[in-house]
Amino acid sequence: MLPTLTIENYVKAIYLLSSPDSNAPISTGRLAARLTVSPGTVTSMLKTLKESELAEYTPYEGVRLTEAGKRLALRVLRRHRLIELFLVKTLNLSWDEVHEEAENMEHAVSDLLIDRLDDFLGKPSTDPHGDPIPRADGTVAATSRQSLATCEEEDTFRVVRVIDQSPEFLRYLSDAGLPLGCEGKVTANRMESAMMSVLVSGKETSLAHRVAESLMIERLGKGQTE
Repeated sequence: MLPTLTIENYVKAIYLLSSPDSNAPISTGRLAARLTVSPGTVTSMLKTLKESELAEYTPYEGVRLTEAGKRLALRVLRRHRLIELFLVKTLNLSWDEVHEEAENMEHAVSDLLIDRLDDFLGKPSTDPHGDPIPRADGTVAATSRQSLATCEEEDTFRVVRVIDQSPEFLRYLSDAGLPLGCEGKVTANRMESAMMSVLVSGKETSLAHRVAESLMIERLGKGQTE
């Protein structure tokens, strides 16, 4: 039996909430908050996932995906992220517009079409937000897990991934001159006030640590940026 839209959404949400370093179960409360549904609704669906052998569910403990569940989650993420990139590259949608569109489309396209999109786009490794695009074989490339907030003064960096992908936050980054791929230098990092300043394209911007923590970076070293 083919997985339903709801099942695909659940396994994707569980996968995204899971830590890459731990196989700890995800609580029903966290999953309910992620999917904006009631805990009772989540509990009912988790029983379905367990019966379908897509997840291991223990009441009062939580849920974790089986290998079959992980494979399905990665297939859905592959569709979602390739669709996002296609919409940006071909229809010129902005990075704050594509998530909802991809959410609607990811359940309606075949794996064959997604493989063709992958070829058309040149087999990209990341989507418009820097998230890794799962490969057709189900593997996923490692990504940077260092946030901008951890950088020291004079560190130079490149933004490679954005964790908070809400439209409002992405528009804020665009307005602040901090798009994906931008390079800059930390001019100050004040731990006591949880604020930092960065210089990007000749413009100095102040950022709260809570903002910088959502920007994953590649550290380029110390010194001047072009």
